[in-house]
Amino acid sequence: MKNYGETPLHPIHVLTDELNRLETTMLSPQAVPSEGGVRRYHEPAFREDYRQAFSLDVDRILHSLAYTRYIDKTQVFYLIKNDHLTHRVLHVQLVSKIARTIGRFLSLNEDLIEAVALGHDIGHTPFGHDGERILSKLCHSHGIGYFHHNVQSVQFLDKVERKGKGWNLCLQTLDGILCHDGEIHNQRLTPDRGKTFTGLYGDIEQKKINADTRLIPMTMEGCVVRIADTISYIGRDIEDAVRLGLVRRSELPKDVVSVLGNTNGTIVYNLVTDVIRHSYGKTYVGFGSRISEALKRLKAFNLERIYLNPIIKKHLHVIRGLFELLFDQYLNDIVSNNRSSVIFSGFLEDMSEEYVGNHRDEEIVRDFISGMTDSYFLRQCPKEITRKLSV
Repeated sequence: MKNYGETPLHPIHVLTDELNRLETTMLSPQAVPSEGGVRRYHEPAFREDYRQAFSLDVDRILHSLAYTRYIDKTQVFYLIKNDHLTHRVLHVQLVSKIARTIGRFLSLNEDLIEAVALGHDIGHTPFGHDGERILSKLCHSHGIGYFHHNVQSVQFLDKVERKGKGWNLCLQTLDGILCHDGEIHNQRLTPDRGKTFTGLYGDIEQKKINADTRLIPMTMEGCVVRIADTISYIGRDIEDAVRLGLVRRSELPKDVVSVLGNTNGTIVYNLVTDVIRHSYGKTYVGFGSRISEALKRLKAFNLERIYLNPIIKKHLHVIRGLFELLFDQYLNDIVSNNRSSVIFSGFLEDMSEEYVGNHRDEEIVRDFISGMTDSYFLRQCPKEITRKLSV
């Protein structure tokens, strides 16, 4: 009997093969094809039958617990009541959109770009870069090296998630996350190709030892995300600062405004346009000299007037004390095997033997604290201290 109205289903791997074939005609020779994704551990073929390698990485990052915690991670301004300020979850979405726009015009792999963009800040501490600097000093003083949020992003995705099993993401994804360093100004980025997992872990250890270690992404896609990171925050932070009354739009450097504009939308458009214009058909990603110099001056303005503004640092000494308090408390809890401590019930419970066996007590504390959201962090602290904060 015929079964009218139904058509035969395509074997799922045939559809994937077709996507891979299309990439060979659509992607630039500078792009990383999805078939080039390299994982640390081999996985059974059925796990990737219809999702290409970097698309699967995107899904894994989106479904990670660390990604969920983005929702309450500070970008720049913390302990301020204003629902329109940028938080980390919005920032990574903006980076992803900007980077994919650039990648589309440069014919790069947008799945790889999205994976790097969405995962690049997963390792950020509570209370933004201030929290990062505080935790870095604590980690260094306890002999486990400097703390860097980009290093910690790889740590979470590769060693902590899934109860210590990690997500087995592609080397190119992890490398882009590690090397995103959006605070460093580069007019031009040329990929440092040919890296391996051994080199990735070597770079991580070197970064812990020497905080000034400079890392360059191995792919054009990683370079695009690194540049998009800067593009996404530079104007957005100005808008937030104007909203809070920290700066007036009229105070922006006139020579910068004449080149980039004075609103986030205009700044983003001009920067993205310049990157596409100066990177199309090239073996690097970058800005023209005029735009690059204007961006460099604008970053200096933001540093002086926003990021180092004492008005937003008024709670810094309290936050520093709370980091020190929790670090010592959790370390003592592990040493004394205090099973009633939240570091056991909220973090170490059911953690894999591989994770516990391969990490020092201080590293476990680092992973636990750095993964906290701002509000969860405060809930672990003495109420007589936190009630004094304007939250």
